Amino acid sequence: MRTPLVETNQSWSFDSAQIAQAERFNKTLSRLPRFRIRNRVTPMLIQTLLRAGQLASSLKPVRHGVAIEERLLRLPDARPVKVRILRPSRPPKGLVLDFHGGGWVIGNAQMNDDLNIALVQACDVAVVSVDYRLVVSTPLQGLLDDCLVAARCVLGDGFPEFADLPVIVVGESAGGHLAAATLLQLKQWPALLQRVCGALLYYGVFDLTGTPSVRNAGPDTLVLDGPGMVEALRLLTPDLDDQQRQQPVVSPLYGGLDGLPPALMFVGELDPLRDDTLLMAERWGKVAPVELRLLPVSPHGFIHFPTPMADKALVHSREWIVRLLAAQVAAEPAG
Repeated sequence: MRTPLVETNQSWSFDSAQIAQAERFNKTLSRLPRFRIRNRVTPMLIQTLLRAGQLASSLKPVRHGVAIEERLLRLPDARPVKVRILRPSRPPKGLVLDFHGGGWVIGNAQMNDDLNIALVQACDVAVVSVDYRLVVSTPLQGLLDDCLVAARCVLGDGFPEFADLPVIVVGESAGGHLAAATLLQLKQWPALLQRVCGALLYYGVFDLTGTPSVRNAGPDTLVLDGPGMVEALRLLTPDLDDQQRQQPVVSPLYGGLDGLPPALMFVGELDPLRDDTLLMAERWGKVAPVELRLLPVSPHGFIHFPTPMADKALVHSREWIVRLLAAQVAAEPAG
C-alpha cells in the first residue's frame, strides 16, 4: 500500500488570544438559529432575501478593479449553465473553477464575490463560479449535471482565452461535495482532468449517508442542525436507500480517487461534517499530496466569520494557490 501523503497541522498553531476570540464568536453563534433543510418553502424564502440583498453589491467587483461577466455555457444535448466570471486587470496566471455552498438549497455564484475578489487580487487568477440549479427546483442529479457541464466547458474549449492556464477547483460545504463529485466524473475525459492542478475544499460533504461525526451530532452543534443532518441528507436523494447513496456519483468518499490532483482541505473541529474531510483526506492522500488543516474551536462555515483563524485560513489558501501555480510554471518545458 502506498504511504499516505497527508500533511496535517504539525507547524500550524494559534495563540490563546486567537482561540479566545473564536470562542467568543461561537457564543454569538450559539444564540442563532441552525440551518435546516426540512422543506422547500424556507430555502426559497432565504434565497429571495439573499438575492434582494445582493442587488446593491452586484457591481462590487468593478469597484475593486475586477471585471465581471455572466455567461451561459452550453454543450450539445445538455441544459445551459450560467457562470459568473471575475477577471483581473492583467493577464491571469491561472483559473479557479468555484462551486459555492448553501446546502444545495440556497446560494448562487455571486454570494462568493468577496472570497473570489480576494483570490483574483492576491493570486492573479480569473475565477469562473458556477451558478448551478438548486434542489428546491431540481433533483440532486440536476446540480451534478450542471457542475459537470460547466467543468467540461471551462476545461475544454469554452474559454479560448483561458486555454493555456492551469485550473484549480474550489468548493465549500455543498460546493465541496459538488467539486469532488465533478472531479470524479471528469475521469471520463482524462485530458480535461489533467488541466486541474489542485483542489481546495472547505468542509465538504463527501458521504450522503452520514459519516460518524454527522450521525453523532447533538443539539449543541453550531450553524448546522446536528440532530436533523442525517434526515436532511436523505431528503436530498429521496428515491435512494443508504446503499445507493454510497454510489461515488453522489458520495465521492467511495469513489476511485486515482488521477486526482493535490489538495488542500480545511475543516473545523466543531463541525459535524468533520469526519467527511478527515476520511476524504486519508483516502485522497494515498494517491496525491493532501494538506489537511483541522482548525480548533471552529464550526461549519468558519471562513465567513470575523476571526483571526478564518483570516489565517484564507491567507494560507491564497498562498497555496500562488505556490501551486508557480510550480506549474516551473514544470513547463523551456521554449
